[in-house]
Amino acid sequence: MSPESVVTFGRHGLEILLTVAAPLLIVALLVGLAVSVLQAVTQINEATLSFLPKLLSLSLALVIAGPWILAVLTDYLRQVLGEIANLTFLN
Repeated sequence: MSPESVVTFGRHGLEILLTVAAPLLIVALLVGLAVSVLQAVTQINEATLSFLPKLLSLSLALVIAGPWILAVLTDYLRQVLGEIANLTFLN
């Protein structure tokens, strides 16, 4: 296994990580921003107020994006295991 293939595995893994995490992070960001604007407008300074909306919205986002996330991760795992098997048999 060459250093280039290790770097390629790592780079592709980080790309998959960012791709899979992006929808959930964007939802959390938008809900947190909306709750903080609501808190600023109403002057309610309760730290636990943002927990429930974020929890519910992330649960909904996970239900919606979950099958896609699972498909991306399983495809990546199949690709990595296949490449590892090819590298093992070539040596």
